[in-house]
Amino acid sequence: MTVLKTMGALAKQAERTLRITDESEKTKALECIAAALKENIPEILAANEKDLKAAREKLSPSMIDRLTLTESRIVSMADAVLAVSRWPDPVGRVLEERDLPNGLHIRRTAVPLGVIGIIFEARPNVTSDCAALCIKAGNACILRGGKEAFHSNAAICHVMRQALERTGLDVNCIQLVEDTSRSSAEEMMSLTEYLDVLIPRGGAGLIRSVVENAKVPVIETGAGNCHIYVDKEADPEMALNILFNAKTSRPSVCNAAEKVLVHKDIAPRFLPAMAEKLSEKNVELRGDAASKALLPQIKEAEDNEWSCEYLDFILGVKIVDSIDEAIDHIERYSTHHSECIVTEDQSAADRFLASVDSAAVYHNASTRFTDGGELGLGAEIGISTQKLHARGPMGVGQLVSYKYIITGNGQIR
Repeated sequence: MTVLKTMGALAKQAERTLRITDESEKTKALECIAAALKENIPEILAANEKDLKAAREKLSPSMIDRLTLTESRIVSMADAVLAVSRWPDPVGRVLEERDLPNGLHIRRTAVPLGVIGIIFEARPNVTSDCAALCIKAGNACILRGGKEAFHSNAAICHVMRQALERTGLDVNCIQLVEDTSRSSAEEMMSLTEYLDVLIPRGGAGLIRSVVENAKVPVIETGAGNCHIYVDKEADPEMALNILFNAKTSRPSVCNAAEKVLVHKDIAPRFLPAMAEKLSEKNVELRGDAASKALLPQIKEAEDNEWSCEYLDFILGVKIVDSIDEAIDHIERYSTHHSECIVTEDQSAADRFLASVDSAAVYHNASTRFTDGGELGLGAEIGISTQKLHARGPMGVGQLVSYKYIITGNGQIR
């Protein structure tokens, strides 16, 4: 039996006990994990520094930002675990209840998904977020992070398993794959005997590889080619503030804005102000011919860039003739993650919100709010851009399935 299959068997056994674990016990375990993360900040930072030392010459500044842990970020990770612990337990929730004419009583009841595999890249906070969400929803998890964050992930996982041991929960509710080679990812994708679902978190390449090659059912979490449409009736100052936040607050994450579409009527006054504002963060602008005519200093965008997720201080700029052109452009190039319209025209907003087919659609607010913590879920296991099972930020309530419980008094068919 391979290492991964052994881990799978241990996870299956852990999940069997976790699915019937009382809510108070799961809450206590998560509280213990949160406390342990804070107590072990120096050890986690030391492990993270090993990763950073190896990565500084290989990764872009935005990817280094994703990889970097600080004391405040670890505290935020612990706080996210606490927030998850306080979320209502979804397991056992009755989704539907009815009686049939033959006297059978039907209850459709929420149950854990089972064993969840997560393949992710250089985001150490994913380790604690995903583990906490899985435990709260009664699932065991097998985590497989990227090699760039191995020491950080290992330290976080070690701290969490120690906390579980102190509370009496099976430590194999959380397991970390130590082999970060491509072969371990490929084996996970085929671990149908042990994994109930596989969730990839990372760039477009990772997600595409998992979706195309996995034999285990996949919940696709999407890359974020997110758009902001500045309508002709937009408040220019509001649009600048929203765009600045959505692009520059953390450009390496999937809910950052990658493209701005500007109505031709507002473009002559908006674009120069936008370029000046974004220059504060040295954002590189790449525009179509119309926007370049107004901003000669910017680069011309290549045709293939309109579907690109930059994850950097780069922004694509396009002038559109109408809201319909903006919606058509988004439909063609969007990854269906998050899109925003900035306008004071309610009818235009209503049309945009109804027509744009993305997991999160905004009116006069930054796309950076597409986040489990920001939307009140405590944390997220990913942003689903598919339509089956779950869509948008996936919190505790999205990590369950259901089963039918039928009670009778001797009925036969």
